[in-house]
Amino acid sequence: MSLEIKRKIDRLKNGGAPRVLDLFAGCGGISLGFHSAGYKLCAAIEMDPVAAASHALNFYPHLEENERNRHARSRDIVLTEPHPFMQEMGFDEPEAAIDVIVGGPPCQAFARVGRAKLREVAEHPHAFIKDPRSDLYLRYLEYIKQLKPVALLVENVPDVLNHGGHNIYEEICEVLEDLGYTCRYTLLNAVHYGVPEMRERAFLIGYAAGVTEEVLFPEPTHRHVLPKGYEGSRQVALKFLPEPDRDSLNEDNSRFVPTPKGTPGLPPAVTAREALQDLPPIRDHLKGKLKKGPRRFDMLWPYEESRQITEYGRLMRSWPGFENQVGIKDHVIRFLPRDYAIFARMNAGDQYPEAYRHAIDLFNEKLAALQAKGQAPAKGSREHQRLWDETVPPYDPGKFPNKWRKMEADQPARTLMAHLGKDSYSHIHYDSSQARTISVREAARLQSFPDGFVFIGPMNPGFRQIGNAVPPLMAKALAEVMLKTLRG
Repeated sequence: MSLEIKRKIDRLKNGGAPRVLDLFAGCGGISLGFHSAGYKLCAAIEMDPVAAASHALNFYPHLEENERNRHARSRDIVLTEPHPFMQEMGFDEPEAAIDVIVGGPPCQAFARVGRAKLREVAEHPHAFIKDPRSDLYLRYLEYIKQLKPVALLVENVPDVLNHGGHNIYEEICEVLEDLGYTCRYTLLNAVHYGVPEMRERAFLIGYAAGVTEEVLFPEPTHRHVLPKGYEGSRQVALKFLPEPDRDSLNEDNSRFVPTPKGTPGLPPAVTAREALQDLPPIRDHLKGKLKKGPRRFDMLWPYEESRQITEYGRLMRSWPGFENQVGIKDHVIRFLPRDYAIFARMNAGDQYPEAYRHAIDLFNEKLAALQAKGQAPAKGSREHQRLWDETVPPYDPGKFPNKWRKMEADQPARTLMAHLGKDSYSHIHYDSSQARTISVREAARLQSFPDGFVFIGPMNPGFRQIGNAVPPLMAKALAEVMLKTLRG
């Protein structure tokens, strides 16, 4: 154990707040969870300028503008060296500054790197620059090597365990163990931690030697049986766990920890209705008051006292440090006039094939109404085609069965994706009287961002930031179990 790491361990066991660096931070889902668990957020690196600006606005509002702008600057981690970056952020002794490094590095091209390359980078910190196979995970590992945190957290999609035939987390664990860390990883679903969304992710936790030999993951706080698709994806992800080593005293040669099951009697998962029902309804689009164009976050939607609020809704309004008792400004939706009537007819759980059939019914009803007036366009005419295009979506229901989905009010939402910024059809509001896709703020609620958390707009970047984020409540559960370990 290095003297620097020993000093950090002693400081934490004496009650010091763990100091965090968030890499690939996005707008700050992990940052918010750790901040809420009592960690001190020191700095973050994010390449997307809009997400970096949102992060700085939420976590450094107390700083002078020029100082906050330093945090808001977007940075490419490939071009950002650990020590100069920490010095730029005001830390004269970079190795002494950070206790915990967290982040979710993208895994593109990682399968082409492999164990040998990871170890090469561990030995030669600039090797990634010379090799076109370099991967962003290598930069994450380089920050670990240079800044010597006491603990670390890595987040990614489940496929990180089965990526081109590689179990990336096993390979990362091998390198981290060479650097002196004890590592384990598992699969967790956000819905089991109070998030009203079924979001499966792979998490890896590591601790420096001298902290612990046992890596724990948070026990579920809520119960929910995942749909078959989620369970199937989990089994595919686990296909490349290492085989048992029969020559070893420990037959299980994997660093994988089985997903915690939780204790009997847990409360049920938070539903979409519980998450959203206190927010103001949106119906102006049904009256022709919504126009095409950018959606900016400049209109306040006051909370309505008449709408019932749940325990989850109260948490979203009263999250410490992000309280909001007035209203919301990012309650904006997509302009989709062709589809409002389809949304209204869809049943809970309906996907695109059902939506397409509803659209055909609507077209036939319009055609019948015109026939009753003697105004029906001839089949094959330009007018007939225009009526079809105004009513029926152009996608083949056989090729795009999952493109649309209407949420079930009494179930958690399905996974929010970053492509919400492109269409939002994956999350059609359960309330047929509103006949629309969800708003930016509703997406934030489903992802467990409090109402006082501000996203730099307009709408599309707002959706993208939310879809890319780790749910803060999930991050908080991980942060709390890590803090207990760090306190000894």
